Amino acid sequence: MDRDDYPRSTFHLRPVNTELTETVNYIRPHCRRPPALGLILGSGLGAYADSFSDSKVLPFSDIPHFPYSTVSGHPGNLVIGSVEGVPCIALQGRIHFYEGYSMQEITFPVRLLGCLGIRSLIVTNAAGGLNPDFRPGDLMLIADHINLMGSNPLIGPNPGIGPDLDEPGPRFPDMSTAYDAGMQDIARDVAGRLGIPIRRGVYLGVTGPSYETPAEIRMCRTLGADAVGMSTVPEVIVAAHMGIPVLGISCIANMAAGMESRKITHSDVLKTTKETEEKFRLLLTGIIKTVGSC
Repeated sequence: MDRDDYPRSTFHLRPVNTELTETVNYIRPHCRRPPALGLILGSGLGAYADSFSDSKVLPFSDIPHFPYSTVSGHPGNLVIGSVEGVPCIALQGRIHFYEGYSMQEITFPVRLLGCLGIRSLIVTNAAGGLNPDFRPGDLMLIADHINLMGSNPLIGPNPGIGPDLDEPGPRFPDMSTAYDAGMQDIARDVAGRLGIPIRRGVYLGVTGPSYETPAEIRMCRTLGADAVGMSTVPEVIVAAHMGIPVLGISCIANMAAGMESRKITHSDVLKTTKETEEKFRLLLTGIIKTVGSC
């Protein structure tokens, strides 16, 4: 990639709310029904949105003011459709801090989903396992997170969150229930009915893009983390700011540095997520169907 191809920040030019209004007005006519549920599909997990009924696919590059993904395993589409009759809208891939975007830019899609009216959000990712009881291919419900990304998407002017973006969110949002307990209960019940083993743990967010050193992994484990990754945390902070309940699911794609002798590669991460595709699809569909009926 040439230097000129790297993403450039544009949010200093106009207020975020102005950008959002224009993007919402572009997306809304493509929605047959207001979306009830939003999904962010992480590394190698984006194929789930291909199963949407009556879907409309909008490439990130076609959406006004929308950041685009530069990472393998993140197709970079916004998919509008339904799952088991539940109107959904999904990010087929996400944008990361390490790609050169600001915190406000990488969380712009979450604000968009909130303004389109979603009532709950499911965030997924591929993560490195820190808990010695975990194995690659495990699915983990995120019970809580630790932010070691060195920044926060709420730094700066307090953005509006109301229908017309003129109602400011809380300046100091509470994060004690950022991951909704009720949605976790639903996920565990669905997993039990389907016979899918599921873990539960704390996700630790770092900036990347380099994988962590063995010493850093020892630090993460000391802090109480069960999995580590390079996303999700900023998105959940913004969802909490907007009052959107969140369910987080990590696919343990590899064991973190120093926990196994082999080196970590992104291709291995994508290989593991591909192998978990079927159980991930069954679990997610069951969760969406149950959440929708509620």
